[in-house]
Amino acid sequence: MKFSLHGSLGAILASAVFSAAIAFPSIAATAVDPNPVAEPAAQDQTESPEIAVIRKGAMEFEQAFNSGNASAVAALWTPDGEFINDEGERHIGRQAIEEAYKKILASSQGHHIKLNIDSIRLLSDSAAIEDGHAILEPTPLGSTAIGRYTVVHVKANGKWLMSSVRDSRVEASSVTGKLSELEWMIGNWVAEEYGSRVDSVCSWIANKSFLQRSYTVTRPDKSTTSGLQIIGYNPQEDQLQSWNFSSDGGYAVGKWMRNGDQWVSEFRGVLPTGQNTQAFNAITRLDNNAYSWQSMQRTIDGIPVADTDEVVVKRQSK
Repeated sequence: MKFSLHGSLGAILASAVFSAAIAFPSIAATAVDPNPVAEPAAQDQTESPEIAVIRKGAMEFEQAFNSGNASAVAALWTPDGEFINDEGERHIGRQAIEEAYKKILASSQGHHIKLNIDSIRLLSDSAAIEDGHAILEPTPLGSTAIGRYTVVHVKANGKWLMSSVRDSRVEASSVTGKLSELEWMIGNWVAEEYGSRVDSVCSWIANKSFLQRSYTVTRPDKSTTSGLQIIGYNPQEDQLQSWNFSSDGGYAVGKWMRNGDQWVSEFRGVLPTGQNTQAFNAITRLDNNAYSWQSMQRTIDGIPVADTDEVVVKRQSK
C-alpha cells in the first residue's frame, strides 16, 4: 500500500522527513520486513598509536590557545618550525611564532578555538600530515569563523612536533557562491492535489549566507501543518546542508548532492514520537517556474516504508 497523494503533499517540505502530515497508521502496513536481519557488528578499528599521539597534540594546541598561552603554543613546533598564517605571512622559529600568536590571542580574547581533524596520514616513521578545520567560537563580528589548516609533523627525539603549519581562510563569498545554484528557488510556490494544498516561500536570510523555506500544509478538513527549512553551505564537508523543523516537534538534517538539474538530499531525522527517520528526497528543476519532488528509500526506526508519489510544485503567480 502506498501513501495517499495528500499525504505526500504534506511531506513536500516536511521538516522531519516524516511529519505528522504523513505519519498515518498505514505506515505499519507498508513495512517491508517487521523483523529485519541485524547487520553484523562493525569490527573495531584501533587507531595507530603514533596517530593517537599526534591527535593528542592537537588537543594540547587547543588548550594552550584557549588559555591564552602563546609560549605553550609555540613550544609545539620544532625549534626551526614555520607558521604561515591565513594572510600568507611566514614566521620562522619558535620565538617568531610565539610573537605571532601573542597578536592572534590578543585579538581573539573572549573566543575559543576548536580543531576538527579531517585526516592524519603517516608518511613514514617520523613524518605525518594533518589536515583539518579550525573553528573560532563565538563567531567574531565581520569575520569568518572557520579556517582550514595543514600541518606537517615530524618525530624528533621520540616526540612529535609541528614542523610546518599553513592556515587558509574559508571566504564568505564561497558560501554565497555555493548557494547560488539554488537561487532559482527564491519566490512563492504552491502544490495542490486531492483537496490538499502546500504553500511555501523561499527567501535569502543572513546577508545571503542561508536560504530559508517556510511552508504551510492545508488539508481537506482545513487543518494545517507548518514548518521551516534552512539551507546553507557546510565548508567542513564542502556540500550544501539543510536543517528542518516542523510544527509537530520533528526535526531533521539533510546533506545535498547535485546531479545536473536534480538535487538529492539524504535526510536523517527524529519524529515527535522519538522514532528515527531516514530518506532520500529528490528535487528536479523542470524550468524556472516548476520543479518535481519525491521522497524515496524511507525508513522509520530502520523499517522500510513506501516511496511517496512524485509531485509537481509550481511557482505562484503574483
